Amino acid sequence: MSALKLVVVTAGLSVPSSTRLLADRLAEATARDLRETGREVDVRVVELRELARDVADNLVTGFPPPALRDAVRAVEEADGIIAVTPIFSASYSGLFKSFVDVLDRDALTGKPVLVAATGGTARHSLALEHAMRPLFAYLRAVVVPTAVFAASEDWGANGADGSLAGRIARAAGELAESLAGRPAAPRARTAEPEQVVPFAQQLAALRAH
Repeated sequence: MSALKLVVVTAGLSVPSSTRLLADRLAEATARDLRETGREVDVRVVELRELARDVADNLVTGFPPPALRDAVRAVEEADGIIAVTPIFSASYSGLFKSFVDVLDRDALTGKPVLVAATGGTARHSLALEHAMRPLFAYLRAVVVPTAVFAASEDWGANGADGSLAGRIARAAGELAESLAGRPAAPRARTAEPEQVVPFAQQLAALRAH
C-alpha cells in the first residue's frame, strides 16, 4: 500500500517559532499513530514564512512562482493536512489567509484537516472555533473534532489530560484515524503531450463528411 501524504502548513513568522514547534509536535504524533496501524506516511512541511513574497506576487499577478506552485500542488495532492497559524487580533494571520486564498476552491474538498494555533494568551483560543474551523468548513474540508491551541504558558505543562501534550495526542489520534482507512492519493502523472492536428487537416476531414 502506498504511503499516505501528510502536509503540514505552518504560518509562523519568527525563527524559532512556537507555531512551527506545535506543527512539528502534531505531525510527529500523527505519523507515529499511523505507523502503529501499519500505514506508512510521508510528511511534508510547507513553511509559509519562506513563501510570503511569492504569495503576495501571486495575489497581484495571478501567476504563482515555482516554489509557491510546488507548495500548492503538495496541498492539493495531500491525503491529510495539519494547518497551524499564529493568532493576531483574534484571528488567523494575514499570511495564512493569503495562502488559503491562493488555493483552488476545491483543493481541500473531503480532505481530513487538523487545525491548530498559537498565541500569547489563552484568550485567543476561541479563534479556532470562530475563524479557523469555519474557514475550512467553507472549503468543504473534513475538520477533526479536536482543535489545538497553545498559549505561551502551555509549553511548560505536563502530559496530563487537558494539557498541551494531551490535546496534541487526542487531535493527532483523530487525524490518524481519519487517514488510516483511506487509500493513498494517486501520485501525479506526467501528462501525455497532446497531439496537435493541423487546421488544414481538420478542414479536409470536415469536407470529406
